[in-house]
Amino acid sequence: MPEGHLIHRYAREQHAALAGQVLTVSSPQGRFDPGPYDGRRLHAVEAYGKHLLYHLDGSPALHVHLGMRGLFLRHDDPTAAPRAGVRLRLAGAAVAYDLIAPIRCEPLPPGGESALRASLGPDPLRADADSAEAVRRLAAARGAVGVAVLDQAVWAGIGNAWRAELLFLAGLDPDTRDVGPETARWLWDLAVRYLALGRDAGQVVSDPAAPDERWVYKRQACRRCGAPVRVWELGGRSAYACPVDQPRG
Repeated sequence: MPEGHLIHRYAREQHAALAGQVLTVSSPQGRFDPGPYDGRRLHAVEAYGKHLLYHLDGSPALHVHLGMRGLFLRHDDPTAAPRAGVRLRLAGAAVAYDLIAPIRCEPLPPGGESALRASLGPDPLRADADSAEAVRRLAAARGAVGVAVLDQAVWAGIGNAWRAELLFLAGLDPDTRDVGPETARWLWDLAVRYLALGRDAGQVVSDPAAPDERWVYKRQACRRCGAPVRVWELGGRSAYACPVDQPRG
């Protein structure tokens, strides 16, 4: 599933390419009603965690969640024929974006946008993120920190790859329980810094000196010390940790 850094990258790119334009909106697949959006001016494309929100004149917010299989295709010729499976096409004067296989592509009902926002924790990539609230939510979470950081109601946008790499950078075993405010602040600061690198690079970046490498995620051995990476299921996902650099408490 695309994590928050990629969703923010999509939002930034699409906002730059389409905002301020009257869009041609269609659904080649026929599984989305473009009527409330076609021929309307796009004001903003916004990312919040793993969610995209499109704001057009006089229309309900359009909500997109890519899920595990969703993706966007960009066409520099907005008249290029779409694939039959395209759920949503957003076409401006010089570019079009095709959305394929999302788990959500829907107009939000009255109150739906505020309800979505209320369901999500602070997002490390949003300028309006409340860092004190982020620290409070993680410090208040009971159970393993590796479960808490995947909970979108605690922090929005963190997925399994970022969980593995951020906890490595913090020196925390994912099974660590009941982290305090100081540790929660350190982890939040890491998330703010590294997710921004990932957004700009278009991939998880946990080592700026080797942006294509990971420390422990999907590795057999820790890239720092060479110890065999411990792999187990935690919160329904495979967890990765170095037994040396992330000692168990």
